[in-house]
Amino acid sequence: MSRIINIESVGKQRTQLTKAVALALRELSRQTSTGTEAQDLAAFIAIALETIAAGIDSSVAAWEKRGYWVKADRFRMDWAWAAPMASQMDAAVKAGDWPNIALLAARIASHLGRVLVSDHHRLGKPWRGAFERMKAE
Repeated sequence: MSRIINIESVGKQRTQLTKAVALALRELSRQTSTGTEAQDLAAFIAIALETIAAGIDSSVAAWEKRGYWVKADRFRMDWAWAAPMASQMDAAVKAGDWPNIALLAARIASHLGRVLVSDHHRLGKPWRGAFERMKAE
């Protein structure tokens, strides 16, 4: 039997989501009004950060199984900001608190500053309809 390789791993999803969040932050900074697209962008950032935070423990499980405790703890500490930022952004989007959304977006951008997204990316616009999905939850 051959080895089973999971091509849709949590790490790959996290990489795609961080690039999508970086792109959404770039687009959110260009918005001049608080219209539908701005709501979708902010909601997508909150949803993506929640997904990233939920996948941290499963990413670290393999390291802990092999006894790499320091590496696992360092990884958890590097991503410890994601869950609180996601919940704060979620609350701000639902409340329509745009000054706080702008502040949170700047703080999130500081954590994702080293994430590079090419101008010719293939991510599309994953934030479309995110505000409606957030309201449905």
